[in-house]
Amino acid sequence: MISTDHLNLSTSMNKLKTISKLLVVLAASSLVLSCRKAIVEPYKKWGFNSPDYFPAPVYNFENNKQDFKKFTLGRALFYDPLLSSDGTVSCASCHANSHAFAGHNTALSPGVNNLVGTRNSPSIVNLAWSPSFMWDGGINHIEVMPIAPLTNPVEMNESLANIILKLKASERYKKLFREAYGTEEVTDQRILKSLAQFMMMIVSNNSKYDQMKRGEVSFTATEQQGYSLFQQKCSQCHTEPLFTDYSFRNNGLDLTFSDQGRYLITQQSNDLGKFKVPTLRNVLMTYPYMHDGRFYTINQVLEHYNTGVKHTSTLDPLLDNGIPLTASEKTQIIAFLRTLNDDNILTDYWLSEPKE
Repeated sequence: MISTDHLNLSTSMNKLKTISKLLVVLAASSLVLSCRKAIVEPYKKWGFNSPDYFPAPVYNFENNKQDFKKFTLGRALFYDPLLSSDGTVSCASCHANSHAFAGHNTALSPGVNNLVGTRNSPSIVNLAWSPSFMWDGGINHIEVMPIAPLTNPVEMNESLANIILKLKASERYKKLFREAYGTEEVTDQRILKSLAQFMMMIVSNNSKYDQMKRGEVSFTATEQQGYSLFQQKCSQCHTEPLFTDYSFRNNGLDLTFSDQGRYLITQQSNDLGKFKVPTLRNVLMTYPYMHDGRFYTINQVLEHYNTGVKHTSTLDPLLDNGIPLTASEKTQIIAFLRTLNDDNILTDYWLSEPKE
């Protein structure tokens, strides 16, 4: 005769087995859901994002409407050294996402065969708002801008014709062009428009400054003091919220100009020694500074404006008396500049190098 205790034990064991099976099923379901989320979640974040306190973009998206597949192609092209003559240099070599899309903290970025030019690689964040490109403003459209580094002998040293031949021979790019444009045809227009699709998405708008503007955080006392000083002494050129007015100015670096700057484009004598005002977004991550990368620290930059401005006929009138700064004022301004760091663009899934 089977005892009641034995029946109860058997029933309990069966219940435990059932519960264990349910837990396994739930765990498996959770794993599947988490995997799906890992795949889907980055896609949800994709898309151009302009805060309401930003001005309207200059770039006309109607002529190159946002398309995920074209963006994907542009992203692949941006990171591919295949576009250089010797296969060693990509767009990202001089505009690294790990450095807020500026050079790798070197004054002059090396190109093919380790050749270097004469100008620093600036950050390329927020290009959708820029009316001109390059330090001298020699290019006026983002869809044309990549031709300069692609064909420059000391940068990527390649021709569009050769790039097209290399892409046509690639099974990877045959697939990417077909998905983006419906056919495998590779043209210079498709290359340039796809690169623009990627570059337009490099938007810096989530620094502490941006969070303050959205009412999500407050500045510390030192940051607020620095912000006030910045508005008094710096904002006429580095205008909020993009922290540049996109003008060309001589900021008193030299008495004679080995690089004549904007003059090379306009041939106007009043443009000698003038260069585009760079954005200060992520400025503490994008050293060295100035068009030739001569200053490696932000303190050197501030001291230049404090005591080092050189007077020439084209010096910006705002700098006739320099920008006097005490030691404590420098500390406060640097504290504010730190609020312009946007760590998100360093790790953003869609802005990082794609995994084939």
